[in-house]
Amino acid sequence: MANKIVIDGSSLTLEQIEYFLQENPDIIISKESISRIKKSRALVEKWVDSDESIYGVTTGFGEFSNVRISKENIRQLQENLILSHAVGCGENLPPFIVKIMMLLRLNALARGYSGVRLETLELLINMIKQNIIPVVPSQGSVGSSGDLVQLSHLVLAMIGKGRVQLIKNIMDEDSSSSKIIPAKTGLKKFALSPIVLEAKEGLALINGTQMMTSFAAYISIRAQKLNKLADLSASLTHEALRSTDKAFDLKIHELRPFPGQITTAKNVLALIKDSQIRKSHLRGDVRVQDAYSIRCVPQIHGASRDAIDYVCSRVKIEINSVNDNPIIFPETEEHIEGGNFHGQSMALAMDFMSIALSELANVSERRTERMVNGALSGLPRFLTNNGGLNSGLMIAQYTAASLVSENKVLSHPASVDSIPTSANQEDHNSMGSIAAQKCFRIMHNLENVLAIELMTAAQAIEFLKPFKPGKGTSVAYNEIRKVVKPLNGDRLLYEDVKKVAALIKNNSLLNAVEKLVKLN
Repeated sequence: MANKIVIDGSSLTLEQIEYFLQENPDIIISKESISRIKKSRALVEKWVDSDESIYGVTTGFGEFSNVRISKENIRQLQENLILSHAVGCGENLPPFIVKIMMLLRLNALARGYSGVRLETLELLINMIKQNIIPVVPSQGSVGSSGDLVQLSHLVLAMIGKGRVQLIKNIMDEDSSSSKIIPAKTGLKKFALSPIVLEAKEGLALINGTQMMTSFAAYISIRAQKLNKLADLSASLTHEALRSTDKAFDLKIHELRPFPGQITTAKNVLALIKDSQIRKSHLRGDVRVQDAYSIRCVPQIHGASRDAIDYVCSRVKIEINSVNDNPIIFPETEEHIEGGNFHGQSMALAMDFMSIALSELANVSERRTERMVNGALSGLPRFLTNNGGLNSGLMIAQYTAASLVSENKVLSHPASVDSIPTSANQEDHNSMGSIAAQKCFRIMHNLENVLAIELMTAAQAIEFLKPFKPGKGTSVAYNEIRKVVKPLNGDRLLYEDVKKVAALIKNNSLLNAVEKLVKLN
């Protein structure tokens, strides 16, 4: 990619969003989109001049949709909408999630069906480029009419009445603690002026699913990598437990041809290829088959992989959708009131993703237990010498167990809940924002559970030397040993888990392995 992303409202990808976060490229609206934006804006102004009744333009909002607004009050109507709807609470959203929100809202409006002015979108582009990130509270959305509360806080900064953070590196974990300043001050620093909202603009900017979809997009990007890392983690454990590779024979999986199952089996076989550990146990091994947490890795990880792929396909649709209301059709000079802001698609997708990621953590913890349990592994209890004096990795498994139990609670679907709002005018809400934020927490828990399994498997490998792991698992072992030494006696393990988790979060472990073994 050149150092730019062209926005047209219909071709944004997850790969571009990842690139957007990493490289802060220039954002350019396509010529075709600019033409459509101008046409829909001209139509809105024509309707305002003719005093046509249009929801949220010449009427109030929600239950107040039957109240007509005079032409001289239209600007005040749009500003009041933002002021009255910015009622968030709780911790602030991570700045990188807010930045994705800004990109996704821009992309939706660039389709040219919303009636906003080009200069409004140009301010948004300038804020994105300079990392002028609005401060947005995380709580308050019921998932329709979209994420009204959070998007209102975003627009509050655009009109100079909110707060912002100026951030150099959007993915810096410490960026959330950067100084918060008034939006006017932040804009002025880059010679930018707040906008005055014109007819329909406030409504167009906040009526959408961009908070939940920003979480969904980021989680989807990470989930595709975490599924590969789960295969890698399982493969290193496979080595540590001297397991059989018979259960990964593709002849088995081709008889039950779920794509994810076949892919997982191929990944594991590729990772353990040429394993000295496996070859050393081919003879004299009395076990006919392994426990489910090893033997059924293709079936378990594969099902999560298929679920992740499905969710990604839904997210790709949503990030390129028009989801405000009313929608403007310049070709036919229509405005149609509808419900594209409803977050049910993302709510269900995020609940499904939560389950898929939780299951990867569940089975990972079971594999960790098998390694530290001497009665099951044939290795020293808790993978330590001088056990009793040393506790080894006993409590690392406790931590993994705690995280997977937390995930089970968090996996309860948010989408099955609803509560009416706006005097029962909005009588079904998706709770997609809650589903997405729960899934985000599950994702982080999974990263730590996998870190514990990888750390445990690397320690188990110490007791199998001089035999070496396979082609890909050797790379994983060596990368872990670059940051964590073998456990020869009890020490503070908190730092070890944190270091291995960093290898997962920054993609360095996966990147190192994929230089030698390409995973699918």
